[in-house]
Amino acid sequence: MAVPSFIFASFMSLLALGSIPTWAAARAFFVFGDSLVDSGNNNYLDTTARADSPPYGIDYPNRRPTGRFSNGLNIPDIISEHLGAEPTLPYLSPELGGQKLLVGANFASAGIGILNDTGVQFLNIIRMSTQLHYFEQYQQRLRRLIGDARTKQLVNQALILVTVGGNDFVNNYYLVPYSARSRQFTLPDYVRFLISEFKKILGELYKLGARKVLVTGTGPLGCAPAELAMRRRSTGNCDPELQRAAALYNPQLEQMLGQLNNEIQANVFVAVNTRLMQRDLFSDPQAFGFASSKVACCGQGPFNGIGLCTELSNLCPNRSLHTFWDPFHPSERANRILVNMIMTGSNRYMNPMNLSTILAMDSMT
Repeated sequence: MAVPSFIFASFMSLLALGSIPTWAAARAFFVFGDSLVDSGNNNYLDTTARADSPPYGIDYPNRRPTGRFSNGLNIPDIISEHLGAEPTLPYLSPELGGQKLLVGANFASAGIGILNDTGVQFLNIIRMSTQLHYFEQYQQRLRRLIGDARTKQLVNQALILVTVGGNDFVNNYYLVPYSARSRQFTLPDYVRFLISEFKKILGELYKLGARKVLVTGTGPLGCAPAELAMRRRSTGNCDPELQRAAALYNPQLEQMLGQLNNEIQANVFVAVNTRLMQRDLFSDPQAFGFASSKVACCGQGPFNGIGLCTELSNLCPNRSLHTFWDPFHPSERANRILVNMIMTGSNRYMNPMNLSTILAMDSMT
């Protein structure tokens, strides 16, 4: 169900004139996905996919590692700032209880993918099916606190972010030459399979009460420092095969989200074109004030793209000059730019509408 152009223009005019206040009326916020949005769930698991040691968190307010795969804040933290809310706690955190439940919860887990066999090398991680199960558990806990009706209202009005899919390529299909999935599927068939499985996950999320869902695509997978290093891209040019995978996946994801909205007859799912956002950011980093979009701030080897970010790694003195913090994950400053695009970006980045428009429409109801 498209937003009429005159309504969209009216909301944009109100925003420009300052008639709609900053989003101080906090709403619940739920996060599902992988390491790009994990705020520390893996700290509580016996897994190798962890970010709970220095120099992770070097620019976080307390200067300590939190389990976020960032030098500081990640994308959910920054969205919470725009919502006028405190950051959502990891679902496994013992601090998540009582009134903290009203803020929402982060169910994300580093290493996971759309498919259950993605990330098996990381051992104990919270796969998407379990994240949805935890969301059900969360609602049961919330009902005991505020009752059925208020729980349903809180979940229906909440903002939800889903970030998953990249690992299904880099940590599954392309993890090793002749991987099981690459022998089972050609790349176009694998993409179609991922999209069909992802549609089932999002359908379950809708059944659990989700009504305002941001769904991010993959970034330009072949441009990450890890891929430049591992695939010996000495020129710094992005790997063409991984770029082909992202180019196939993202348009089909956006099409699938449109189909879901048509079936539901409401704009529940919003496509966040992170591939295009990051392509624009990485293709001209100087325009955004970055010195490099190829070399990670923390790492070792070519492009600082080999292995993990540890206390023994090379560490850049100024994280704000790098789009990548470690071999796979954006720096806090890059995350802030991406969230600004989510908030105010045109249909080129956000389809059918950006987050500011969603919040403006909600404030008028």
